[in-house]
Amino acid sequence: MTGSGRQSFARGLRLGIGPGLATGVLALNFGAEARARGWGTVAPVVFSAFAFSGSAQFTLLSSLSGATVLAAIVAAMVINVRYLVMSVALAPSLRGGRLARMLQAQAIVDASFVAAHEQGNRYDVWRMIGVSVPQWICWTGGTAVGVLAAPSPDLMHKLGLDVAFPAFFIILLIDEVRRSRRAVVACLLGAVISAGLLFVTGPSYALLGAAAATLIGLRRGRSDEAVAVRTGGQHH
Repeated sequence: MTGSGRQSFARGLRLGIGPGLATGVLALNFGAEARARGWGTVAPVVFSAFAFSGSAQFTLLSSLSGATVLAAIVAAMVINVRYLVMSVALAPSLRGGRLARMLQAQAIVDASFVAAHEQGNRYDVWRMIGVSVPQWICWTGGTAVGVLAAPSPDLMHKLGLDVAFPAFFIILLIDEVRRSRRAVVACLLGAVISAGLLFVTGPSYALLGAAAATLIGLRRGRSDEAVAVRTGGQHH
């Protein structure tokens, strides 16, 4: 790791404290819910440590209550389709051989991906990893606390802890739209798509459909390539 890499990693650790705390609150809920559904004390913690995907884990937990194992796994995979889009966007910023790039990609989570975004559709990989470290610790540790303490979902709701994670993502969204007009367009388009889908499907699939608004970024990529062709790839 170079000097600049260490600085980026350290900055990422600081930035990761906020989402880490929010993640810990969500993990408490997951651990308590998993314990209440008969998962025991070890399986939820191991699952959180290796899966590290709140939305997919909650989806799997809920689906297993009223569906087959295969259906639950498919539902969790569908929820995580967004990581394919993130991986494609991040790929040019990864460094090293195949193993190194694969390990770097393991740090891709929603908050880290947003925090690592820079101008010119580039991503600071070391910052992303730094942001992910506190989140992983809080997610795994929070699950363990939730399993052992087993607070009731009603208590979590009364304390308002169930809105901590959505509130944090709203903060990330505000920061992103302030930096990019294209992000504003994507945000509005996503809202329209999700609102329309609510008339024909459930909230989870409506949110997934809203991710199609991110394809607006492809238009910018083609425009940039066209500019490069016209200028002969010269930099001024």
